[in-house]
Amino acid sequence: MTSKNNSKERNLIGDKVRLARHESKPKVTQIDLLARLAVRGIELEKTTISKIEAKTRPVTDIELVAIADALGVSVLWLLEKE
Repeated sequence: MTSKNNSKERNLIGDKVRLARHESKPKVTQIDLLARLAVRGIELEKTTISKIEAKTRPVTDIELVAIADALGVSVLWLLEKE
């Protein structure tokens, strides 16, 4: 499998997380997303969503599932597989 990503990128979902937040009605802020994740048992620092969206922070599988659920999208959509 060849990678189309820049070697400095640490996750595959950053662009899709930002897109999902911005396309939500009403728009989901980074703080809103942090709160939604906290309800799901995922406690992250304030800057973490920015780092995920910038692809400078890796995302665990547990975080991936929680982010998808919090944004109302599928894991496959976040991974650009659907």
